[in-house]
Amino acid sequence: MSIVYIVSAPSGSGKSTLVNELFKMVDHLDFSISYTTRPPRGSEQNGKEYFFVSREEFEAMIAAGKFLEHAEVFGDERVRGEYYGTARRFLLEAEARGNDLLLDIDVQGASQVKEKIPDAVSIFILPPDREKLEWRLRHRGEDSEAVIRRRLDTARREIENYSKYDYILVNNVLEQSADQLKDIVLAERSLRSGNKPCEEEAQRVAAAQAFRLEQARERVQPILASFRRL
Repeated sequence: MSIVYIVSAPSGSGKSTLVNELFKMVDHLDFSISYTTRPPRGSEQNGKEYFFVSREEFEAMIAAGKFLEHAEVFGDERVRGEYYGTARRFLLEAEARGNDLLLDIDVQGASQVKEKIPDAVSIFILPPDREKLEWRLRHRGEDSEAVIRRRLDTARREIENYSKYDYILVNNVLEQSADQLKDIVLAERSLRSGNKPCEEEAQRVAAAQAFRLEQARERVQPILASFRRL
């Protein structure tokens, strides 16, 4: 049975970079490419960053029950948002290959997947504080001022849902955070294997425990406070 890993983070937290590093270090791990109705940005390619489909195609997939999770993002009463979703087929394909599956999804999607797959491993990646997140959003040069403000407000709301996740990881130093993410993924494999862990595996399990929700609550409070000040 494949392990499903859910990785969520506010936009600009460095999640994509961490996930890319993880795939360099961990074998037998598949990645689910999300479907979206938004248009490609820059050099994005269909089937690489996302599967880009029309709103009609996406809604037909919803009706056919083809998604593990889906959500409409950044819409309001005046403007329709864009759909994002994870197709069920990726889990079936991972299981057929004997691989685990990693889902890079938001808080809404994570909640849906947890309802359907309660033993999925959920990992929330946090920025060190609001100021660092704002700096990252501005320096990547992709968004207007209005979008940056909206992303920061969304980040505050998402971070307040941290307690729904199994593991909390603060992405401050990339190399260190990538190693910590690897420890969590491999520790869960060891715990679920049913085999007695070797010394290296036991050390990894112990290291991963530091990022369990119950151990991380205190570290999250200053980050939350930085978002609530403004």
